[in-house]
Amino acid sequence: MEHVIAGADDGYFETRLSHDPKRTVVWTTLWEEVFTKFIQPSDTVVELGAGWCDFINAVKCERRIAVDLWPGVTKAAAPGVETHVGRAQDLAFIPDASVDAVFASNLLEHLERADVEALVRESQRILRPGGRFMILQPNFRLCSKRYFDDYTHVSIWTDVGLSEFLEAMGLELVTVRPRFLPFSLKSRLPVSKLLIRAYLRSPLKPAAGQMLVVARRPLAS
Repeated sequence: MEHVIAGADDGYFETRLSHDPKRTVVWTTLWEEVFTKFIQPSDTVVELGAGWCDFINAVKCERRIAVDLWPGVTKAAAPGVETHVGRAQDLAFIPDASVDAVFASNLLEHLERADVEALVRESQRILRPGGRFMILQPNFRLCSKRYFDDYTHVSIWTDVGLSEFLEAMGLELVTVRPRFLPFSLKSRLPVSKLLIRAYLRSPLKPAAGQMLVVARRPLAS
């Protein structure tokens, strides 16, 4: 995720987002089970607020770009992943209509509404017609009691609100999964591909607090 607290980036990573090997297992499985449906081998993919680059490192496609304010993103990225240290809403280094998919995980809730609008506009600009805009993040409707345990959360999003917001910004909804993943990976329970696959495929989602919303730039735009 992107971190927007001036002067607190290192402290945030130490207290709220220290490196956790569990995430590699989670994101590798999510890539295999979910995101291969939205990303093709020939695609160009941008991850906004990439942080430890767990998602973008797992992606297999022609070109991968990781964007984050945290300078450590350059070391976290796997070989072949391009990195850019900067704000997720400032993507001037990427040409218009040159990207097939933009992804952000646990990012929007850290941004003020004006910055989210700028981020969506920039994502629309760089996406090709039909390109996917994919958001995975806490669903306030399901995790209101824990939502502000993270002191950097500044905006509230639900599956309904985010979906309508993206449509109002001119995107077309592809899929909305209000109950996609548990709210947090911070658990003593073992993490395995088998358990993650079972959770994703089950109609029951215990402790669900994360949603997945996928939209696209209209083909006619």
